[in-house]
Amino acid sequence: MMTTEDTLWATEELFWTQGADSARAMTAKGAVFVFPYPVGILQGDRIWREDLVAQRWRSVEFSERCDSRERNIAVLAYRASALREGEPGYEAYCTSSYLNDDGTWLRIMHQQTPLTGSHPS
Repeated sequence: MMTTEDTLWATEELFWTQGADSARAMTAKGAVFVFPYPVGILQGDRIWREDLVAQRWRSVEFSERCDSRERNIAVLAYRASALREGEPGYEAYCTSSYLNDDGTWLRIMHQQTPLTGSHPS
């Protein structure tokens, strides 16, 4: 049986690799995402209108994982190494926060800080 932390990490991976519709279904309506320049800060439906956000990654690996949970809030922090067809690899430190909304974990915040030389989102 998967622990809550296992479920959250699996959900986080889906955000990187599944389509925008899947990611939208797992995101709270007023969520806030912070991406590197030129994308910047996005909230609500603006998240899904941004081309760079809508593009999915072929694969992603998480390292330096750290998670914390207090009641209905969970925070994941990690280093992501992602690959997309025809593009150089992307590496970033990331954080995501989740809210347990009546038994369903919804992402309410995501932030990426690219490592030097990586391209955004």
